[in-house]
Amino acid sequence: MNTYISLSSLAMDLKRVALGYHRGSDKMADKFLEEAMKRKDEINQNDVKPYIFDLLSKIELLSSEKDILKRAEDSLLYSTLFQNASLKLNTN
Repeated sequence: MNTYISLSSLAMDLKRVALGYHRGSDKMADKFLEEAMKRKDEINQNDVKPYIFDLLSKIELLSSEKDILKRAEDSLLYSTLFQNASLKLNTN
């Protein structure tokens, strides 16, 4: 259950990152990106499938992406993937 909450929260943080960059609120988006990076550290590798753990490592790359639009798109993509993974965990 803790992994479900962490993945769901991570998905929401990343969605806020995407919305922030899209709206031009870069400071707000950067703050939620920091929160997402903290949140990902809460997730235990043994509690998720390997592909999810690989995606978690890609969150670090978001902050180094120079293109803000690409950063927003990637954040939204990861948000959707983590949300789906959390829903899958919740149904099992």
